[in-house]
Amino acid sequence: MKKALFLLFLSVSLGVSAQKDIYQSNRFEELSKDHRVLAILPFFTHLDLDDIRPAEREPLEEKEGYAVQDALEMYFGRGRKKKKFTVDFQNTQETNALLAQNEITFGNIDRYTIKELAGILGVDGIISGNLDVNVLLSQGVPADFSLLDYFMGEADYGRIGIKISDGDSGKLLWKYEQVISRKSGKNTADLIDKMMKKAARKFPYDKESRRQSGS
Repeated sequence: MKKALFLLFLSVSLGVSAQKDIYQSNRFEELSKDHRVLAILPFFTHLDLDDIRPAEREPLEEKEGYAVQDALEMYFGRGRKKKKFTVDFQNTQETNALLAQNEITFGNIDRYTIKELAGILGVDGIISGNLDVNVLLSQGVPADFSLLDYFMGEADYGRIGIKISDGDSGKLLWKYEQVISRKSGKNTADLIDKMMKKAARKFPYDKESRRQSGS
């Protein structure tokens, strides 16, 4: 009984914590009513690592940015098979191919607006974000930690922010930010899976959450 109550308390606490870090535009319904397909971009990444040279940093940041893109595609792909979402998600291979055809790279994508990128990719909205970390998350977080660190949530590794923007207007529709710690996940895929499950009730394209809100 005590264990069940603890798990219930933990799940409620995580849900409340997730909701505090979530923003949704009050124009979401208006701007997203015709959304059918969203594209997932590689994430802008900043690595705070002391033991690498600038020349080594850029390819590592690119690798981490694409790892988040892949992890999000995996998460949404599993939900798509269950018909969980009200929109589809463009295959990231197609997204990256279209970007490459237009000479848009990881290094210069920040020079383009959301409206420009949505037009190039032929989608209704854009999923993008930022990753600021002091570990190579795609390779897994360090395994040497104490039980006290785990429960106290110490040894933070950085922060991640996921954004959804409307392709026609470029307006920000939804944003979710989270501190990355040992409890967040053992690697990029695990982090995204846990993070999105935590935000599921507030994810605006989730069929169940929209049904509950009466949208």
